[in-house]
Amino acid sequence: MKAILLAAGFGSRLRPLTNNIPKCLVPIHGKPLLEIWLERLAAVGISSCLVNTHYLSDQVVDFIASSPFCKYVTLVYEPTLLGTAGTLNANLDFLQGEDGWLIHADNYCLADFKEFLNVHQHRPKECLMTVMAFRTLTPQSCGILELNDQGIVVGFHEKVSNPPGNLASGAVYLLSSEFLNNYPSQMGTMKDFSTEVIPTQIGKIFCYETQNVFIDVGTPESYQQANRVRNYDLRSQVS
Repeated sequence: MKAILLAAGFGSRLRPLTNNIPKCLVPIHGKPLLEIWLERLAAVGISSCLVNTHYLSDQVVDFIASSPFCKYVTLVYEPTLLGTAGTLNANLDFLQGEDGWLIHADNYCLADFKEFLNVHQHRPKECLMTVMAFRTLTPQSCGILELNDQGIVVGFHEKVSNPPGNLASGAVYLLSSEFLNNYPSQMGTMKDFSTEVIPTQIGKIFCYETQNVFIDVGTPESYQQANRVRNYDLRSQVS
């Protein structure tokens, strides 16, 4: 199984920290955020990853080149940002028609990846993907999920003023081969995965709620929060 990590954004809300460093390389407990993702994915056997780049891309190239991940990370530079859905469409061949991960890599995520994989593998047969979710204290700033009794997504509300609950999409997905095989014909022209693709899949998305730390490192306040929480223990991922 392979993973696509979306890491090309400007990190505008995180300025001035991101004036001179791409958001995917901001340090959490002294370690670049992208490094945390790659370490934790490798620990559960997901070692072949594609990372898209754009803003301050040379720094990402240099980081990967000098890291232990250089042999199994594919970097793809986007001269013009394709959008989250566009990047997936442009790199479907990388996933080789198998189930794969699509990850917004601007989150500090300590979820149990083994459990997430297991939930995806045992999802209801009508579901074509599994989304990771978390509870948020600021639901109006997130994409909020509504579930039925089986844990299937039956509603999605992106950054609305009065959302129905606080179960937020973490924008970390496990996508089935069936979904990926149909993607070009059905969603190949779409740009944003959350606002364009997800609404077309209501009733076909299973939800996994993590009880572990999940923080969107999007603002100076949330970045500080991420650096206050307990650091992860990589050994827990391989036990």
